[in-house]
Amino acid sequence: MDNRNRPLYMIGVAAELAGVHPQTLRAYEQKGLVTPQRTSGNTRMYSQADIDRLNLINELTNEGINLAGVIRILDLQGRLDERDAELDSLHQRVRRLADRVHELETRESVTSLVASQTRALRRLSE
Repeated sequence: MDNRNRPLYMIGVAAELAGVHPQTLRAYEQKGLVTPQRTSGNTRMYSQADIDRLNLINELTNEGINLAGVIRILDLQGRLDERDAELDSLHQRVRRLADRVHELETRESVTSLVASQTRALRRLSE
C-alpha cells in the first residue's frame, strides 16, 4: 500500500483537514463518495488520498455542482484513470514487442550475413 492510501486520520481530523463537519463525512460515505478504512474497533480512518478526494468534492460543490453530479464526475474520473493505466500498459507492451522485433530482425540479418559469407568461402575453396 502506498503512503497516499495509508489510513492516518480519524474522522475529526479528516473533517478538519477537508474543511467539513464530521457528519458531512458520514453522509459522503453513505452516498459512496468516500470509503474510509475501518479499524478492528470500527473507527473510520481516512488516508491522504481520501482527504484529496474530499477537497475535490468541496471544490466541485463550491462551483455549484450537486452531489449527484459530483458522483458522476468522480465515476468518470475513475474510468478515465483506469483507461490511462490500461493505455500505459499497452504502450509498454508495444515497446517490448518492438524491441523483440528489432532483436529478431538483427538476428535474421546476422544469420543471413553469416550464410552469405559461408557460401562465398565455399566458392573460394572450390
